[in-house]
Amino acid sequence: MLKKYRLRDYDFKLVLMVLALSVVGVMAIGSAESSLQNRQLAGVIAGVVFMIVCSLFNYNFILKFYWLMYGFNLALLLMVSLPGLGHDSHGAQRWLDLGGFRFQPSEVAKIILILFFAQFIMKHREKFNTVGIIGSCVVLIAVPLALVVKQPDLSTTIVLACIFCVIMFAGGVSLKLVAGVIAVAIPAAALLISLALQPDSGLLTDYQRGRIFAFQAPDKYPDQARQQQNSVKAIASGMLDGKGYKNNEITSVKNGNFISQTQTDFIFSVIGEEFGFKGSIAVILLIFGVSLECVSIARRAKDLAGTIICAGVGGLVAFQGFINIGVATFIMPNTGLTLPFVSYGLTSLLSLYMGIGFVLNVRLQIPRSK
Repeated sequence: MLKKYRLRDYDFKLVLMVLALSVVGVMAIGSAESSLQNRQLAGVIAGVVFMIVCSLFNYNFILKFYWLMYGFNLALLLMVSLPGLGHDSHGAQRWLDLGGFRFQPSEVAKIILILFFAQFIMKHREKFNTVGIIGSCVVLIAVPLALVVKQPDLSTTIVLACIFCVIMFAGGVSLKLVAGVIAVAIPAAALLISLALQPDSGLLTDYQRGRIFAFQAPDKYPDQARQQQNSVKAIASGMLDGKGYKNNEITSVKNGNFISQTQTDFIFSVIGEEFGFKGSIAVILLIFGVSLECVSIARRAKDLAGTIICAGVGGLVAFQGFINIGVATFIMPNTGLTLPFVSYGLTSLLSLYMGIGFVLNVRLQIPRSK
């Protein structure tokens, strides 16, 4: 379970990039909603402890319980819909109240599913490109995806689907099969989106449909588009160097309360306004750096499970970071996702730190020749 590791093999570069993002997050949250700054700082400290603990446990031992993890994950997602346990907020029931502690199971699911498929695919690696195993993988991801969609949480569903694609690619799925799936998936996705946008389709809620329409035609849906438009104004007003941390300028979009949820979904607009283009680019480079370092470790991992863990966590940080920043800059519809290690959200923060902890353990077990 525990192994002896050399301190020199610890990936301090990855740790420093993650901590840098967290520091930016604590500062930005302090400006967006000062009452949450201490809680976020406590979350970062707890996250670092989680990361260190996970990095010292042999991931191969943890993966032995992969079916137990999968069942536990489904149980958490099912409990969200139970009266008295599930917590409803803004029309979505995504949170779970247990023992006075509230958390979001779908955030934990991202890490659990990465670990589960890492072991499942490695167990069946010799028959991985058969219809039976590929079909099993699709069914196994479809169940938690359906439970997350039901909450409803379309944005997390998209991220989980993206992570699954990365996992399958890292697992060695046949490129011919990938080409065939893409050839079918693109027209199928276009048809599905077209049907989903129909008023009586039932595939999307009115709220979700309104966000997509607002992205397509913001002038026709000003109420739904205003949040993102104000976010773009805030980022643009920061120009090169920003307006300064916790500035009191009356021209500040943030100070005028023109953007809601600045501490979570739109934290990037706070960074853009107060730290300018330089600060925004620094955050983007750090997100990219964390993802790239995970991929680098994945390529040198001692086994397929380690490769999938690192690729999955790297893909999670990359996709979720891209979507969050894409929403804040209005290059995609509003989805409601946090910026990894930066936005307020303790479940997301702790889950991500745990994921990085497992990546660090994979790094510690890389054969010295690599």
